[in-house]
Amino acid sequence: MRKQFRDTVMDLAAYDDKIVLIFGDVSVYLFNDFKAKYPDRFYNIGICENALISIGAGLSFLGFFPFVHTITPFITERSLEQIKIDLCYNRFGANIVSCGASFDYAWDGATHHCYTDLAILRLLPDIEVIQPGSKKELDTLLRSQYNNGKATYFRLSDYPHNIDIPAKFGKGVILKDSGSKLTVMTAGPILGNVMEACRNLPVNLVYFHTIKPIDRELIERFRHTEIMVIHDAFGLYEAVCEVPNLSVSYYGLPDKFCSWYGTLVDIRKKIGLDIESIKENIEQRIKNR
Repeated sequence: MRKQFRDTVMDLAAYDDKIVLIFGDVSVYLFNDFKAKYPDRFYNIGICENALISIGAGLSFLGFFPFVHTITPFITERSLEQIKIDLCYNRFGANIVSCGASFDYAWDGATHHCYTDLAILRLLPDIEVIQPGSKKELDTLLRSQYNNGKATYFRLSDYPHNIDIPAKFGKGVILKDSGSKLTVMTAGPILGNVMEACRNLPVNLVYFHTIKPIDRELIERFRHTEIMVIHDAFGLYEAVCEVPNLSVSYYGLPDKFCSWYGTLVDIRKKIGLDIESIKENIEQRIKNR
C-alpha cells in the first residue's frame, strides 16, 4: 500500500502545490522522486512523532494539505494529545498516514504492534478514520478526502487483500447477502481471511473501509440478524455498536498482549484469525443458533 500512497500523492502533487509531506524517517527512500521534484514540499523530521503532528497542524493553518507519515503506534498512540489538540480542537485539516497496522511488524514485538489506533482516534470529535484494505481503496479514498479540511487518518498495511471492491467514503459494501440470520462484518486487509472462511457458509458478509463515520444505514439493514464483527483491531466493533439495540458480538483480539515474534501469518494463526480458525468459529456460531 505504501507504493500506492507514493503513486497517488505524486499524481495529486502535480496538480496541487499545496500538498506537503512530513515524514518520521520511514518510507523516505520510497519518496526520493517526490523529494527531487518538490524539494520544498518534503520534510523528513526524524523520529519525533509528536512534532510531526504539530508541524502538520501549523502547515494546515498556513493553507497547505499536509501528509504526516510514520509507523502506526508512534503516530497514533504516542501522538494522541497532539492529534487531539493541535488538529482536532483547532479544526485543522491534515492527513495522518500510518504503516505497520496491527501485526505487520510482527517480528519487532509488542512495541511495534498496533491494534487500538482505530478505536482511540474515532473518539476524537470531527476526525475521519479510514482503514483501506487494498491499493484501489487507498487510491480512491486518498483522492476524495485529502483536501477536505478535516483531520483524516489513513491506516495502511503492507499486506492488503486482493479483492476488487468499490470504495466510497463513508459507505460500506455488501459482499454477500444470503438472507441468513447471521451477518459477519469486517474491515481492512483481514477481509482476505474472512471472505475465504465465509465462502461456503450460510452467512451475510458486510465490509467497511470507513470506520468513522460508520455506515449506520447499512448496519440498520441487518439489524434483524445476529451480527458478528470479525476484525484484527479494536474500533470496528465499537463503531457498529453505535447503532442501538443490535445483537452484536466480537471475534478477534484477545484481552492480552501478543508476546510472540514471527510473521503476520504466524500471529494471526496464534490468535485464531487464520482462515481455518475463523471458519470454525463461524460454524460454531451457526450451530449454537
